[in-house]
Amino acid sequence: MMNPVDGQTILKQLKWRYATKKFDATRRISETDWRTLEESLLLSPSSYGLQPWTFIIVTDPDVRKQLVAASWNQRQVADASHMVVFAIRKDIDESHVDRYIDRIVEVRGVPREGLEQYRQTMHSHVKRRGDGFDVNAWSARQIYIALGTFMTVAAMLGIDTSPMEGIDPKQYDQILGLEKQGLATLCACPAGYRAADDKYAQMPKVRFKHEDVIIRI
Repeated sequence: MMNPVDGQTILKQLKWRYATKKFDATRRISETDWRTLEESLLLSPSSYGLQPWTFIIVTDPDVRKQLVAASWNQRQVADASHMVVFAIRKDIDESHVDRYIDRIVEVRGVPREGLEQYRQTMHSHVKRRGDGFDVNAWSARQIYIALGTFMTVAAMLGIDTSPMEGIDPKQYDQILGLEKQGLATLCACPAGYRAADDKYAQMPKVRFKHEDVIIRI
């Protein structure tokens, strides 16, 4: 079976990708490409498939201007074509698990009874206490899987991204009204096209040597 995407193409785009410091505010991502990026978020993997997240696409220019101030005045937030805020669903519990079970039954057409053991396993997971487990910290780790998926798909489409933890999550929550929805901002990722004068675009990518980070046993 042939690879659906050539390996050299993948590596070329991953080398092309960088954390964009300056976006061209005049260029917009096409509706077709943006639909692909949104679908990539939906298709992101998560532990148990529980998807403990919400992705907020911020389209209102005035809101994005407010978010600049909550992002250490980083202009990418306002200048990029699109802006995604990655938020966890706080304190997911058995009800979230049961919603997921309902969705499995709906999509796969399988009997609910056959999912009972899986349901109980997930219930036990989200209810864990006393062993250092924090369900919100676990959810946060899942968010980074989705962020990586989003950035990689964007690179394959020739779209630039700028993953950002340099934000004030509490201010984001207030501006976007997330607290009342049981959500909490973790990070953000503007997406669009690099400005022609962004000097960082031409800098060689610096990574440790292969043998320094990959071990074969």
